[in-house]
Amino acid sequence: MSLELFLHPLASYCHKVLIAFYENDIPFQVKRVDDPAVTPEFFEVLSPLKRFPVLRDTQRGRVIPESTIIIEYVQTYVPGRLKLIPDDPDLAWQVRLRDRFCDNYLQTPMQKFAADRRRPEQDRDRYGVEEAKAIYVTALGLLDKEMAGRTWAMGETFTMADCAAAPAPFYGDRFYGPFRDTHSNAIAYLDRLRARPSYARVLREAEPFMHLLPK
Repeated sequence: MSLELFLHPLASYCHKVLIAFYENDIPFQVKRVDDPAVTPEFFEVLSPLKRFPVLRDTQRGRVIPESTIIIEYVQTYVPGRLKLIPDDPDLAWQVRLRDRFCDNYLQTPMQKFAADRRRPEQDRDRYGVEEAKAIYVTALGLLDKEMAGRTWAMGETFTMADCAAAPAPFYGDRFYGPFRDTHSNAIAYLDRLRARPSYARVLREAEPFMHLLPK
């Protein structure tokens, strides 16, 4: 098997990539970054910034970081039944726009909460967390408006934008919410994402680690 995906089952950007892989039944080998077999020295060679997911394609001798690029790489070299990035350039840029929106304005501020909780109490950044929450809630409001009357981010077709959208409201509702009463369209969208077999599988695989999430 030529594709090795370095990940942690709780990581939101790993969820995004796993959804894409499971949607198209992409064969790959899981390499957990907390597995003793994946030494820090080895992983630092693959990812000097120590970020994941990282995809290693042993057949082509390529190491691909960053979730969006991993999905694009796999669609190019291991295409499946579902094109998560459309061929139509006008639709493709819209998918990428929604993907970047979810990553930059939902996932990034959502992760501030978890990162801050890993710090010692005296080093926590209360102001920064509140600022991140405000950005997150504003972005969630925009998503809520856009999802009114839509099934998926681009309408009726599941795309990379939906892979990006799934983990941000899942964790954000847990960290900053609940939002069901205030952002009903966004949470209904999350419900559909959670019911989709690909994300349901990701969450089942993450379940044994959920107790590690900060509160």
